[in-house]
Amino acid sequence: MISIIIPTLNEAESLPGLLASLSRSKVAHEVIVCDGGSSDKTVSIAQNFNTKVLTSAPGRGIQLSAGTSISNGELILFLHADTRLHSDALERLETILIEKPDIVGGNFRVFYDDKSPFCRFVEFLCRLMRTIGMYYGDSGIFVRRHVYDAIGGIRPIEIMEDVDFVLRLEKSGKTCCISDIPLTTSTRRFKRSSPLSLIIMWVRMHILFACGVSTRYLARIYDARNTNNS
Repeated sequence: MISIIIPTLNEAESLPGLLASLSRSKVAHEVIVCDGGSSDKTVSIAQNFNTKVLTSAPGRGIQLSAGTSISNGELILFLHADTRLHSDALERLETILIEKPDIVGGNFRVFYDDKSPFCRFVEFLCRLMRTIGMYYGDSGIFVRRHVYDAIGGIRPIEIMEDVDFVLRLEKSGKTCCISDIPLTTSTRRFKRSSPLSLIIMWVRMHILFACGVSTRYLARIYDARNTNNS
């Protein structure tokens, strides 16, 4: 069985589309929505789709860790609420991991719901980064349960939880990128800043994280940027 973990915070607009697409899959799976304190109808929407719902302190690292702690699947898939997954995606994922037992985890090739030149550039950049073993939470990271446990799981850190996890996952064994059934995700966060300022922020965050700067400080930088551009 596949355990799908979705962290949410005021995702009433985005969540129904993802849950509807998952409900069409014939693969055995469970959906766990971990909410960080939504003030909209996110929780009631999740409950209407017959998912497991729990609440935690806000923050993707905290929410993903909490959601995974109550999951039961042999395979874990992390999805953002503003993602759209093809109805055949879970079947493809299951088939790959059955046929290739040496694969410990990986992600999907990501596409964005905007066809602007900048979004096409980001898609290219994501493919380029994937060749060196780097990918992000919006690409649908998946991992075998025993591997997740062996490498220490998702750490409940303030930010960069996906990068932190992927660095450990890539060291644990062979991973793969599912490219024949792409995943589509929202570009809403791109609209908060200019393309240049976004690229500068991404580079800055990676450099500071690699230098060992605390994730609490990095979260303050990120939140301040979002506040200034809202």
